[in-house]
Amino acid sequence: MTEVLVVYHSMGGNTEQAARYLTEGVKTVEGVDVTLKEALKAHVDDLRNCDGIAIGTPDYFSYMAGAVKDFFDRTYYPTKGEVSGTPCVLFVSHGGGGKAVKSLEEMVETFKFKQITTPLLLRGAPNQREQEELRDAGKKLAKACQKNC
Repeated sequence: MTEVLVVYHSMGGNTEQAARYLTEGVKTVEGVDVTLKEALKAHVDDLRNCDGIAIGTPDYFSYMAGAVKDFFDRTYYPTKGEVSGTPCVLFVSHGGGGKAVKSLEEMVETFKFKQITTPLLLRGAPNQREQEELRDAGKKLAKACQKNC
């Protein structure tokens, strides 16, 4: 079965809400399982065993959350060369900056993930339009994973 991993960090709850909406979209595609994990609880095997990944972070001082950076730090060398081309979706919640997406995109390049949508920038809690965009991104990710397998 095709597996999607959704990794995120959230202190205020906005990024977690976004991750859950994206997960709902993945679940609409038959034959695709999804695992939702907080970044500090995600492991190397989670990354190795997924066919696609969504990564969400709040914008902290124009950078990704430390917990998300920690996930990248812990998984890079053990998976180097194994995860190239993995379909990927990025989402960032922010209070007005939204510049953390740059640091996420740099990690995507380092891991050689393949972004299948433009990053989703969410100011605060996801509004109704953003909720649909997140669900749609999840659905697109699931379908991209099926094509990639």
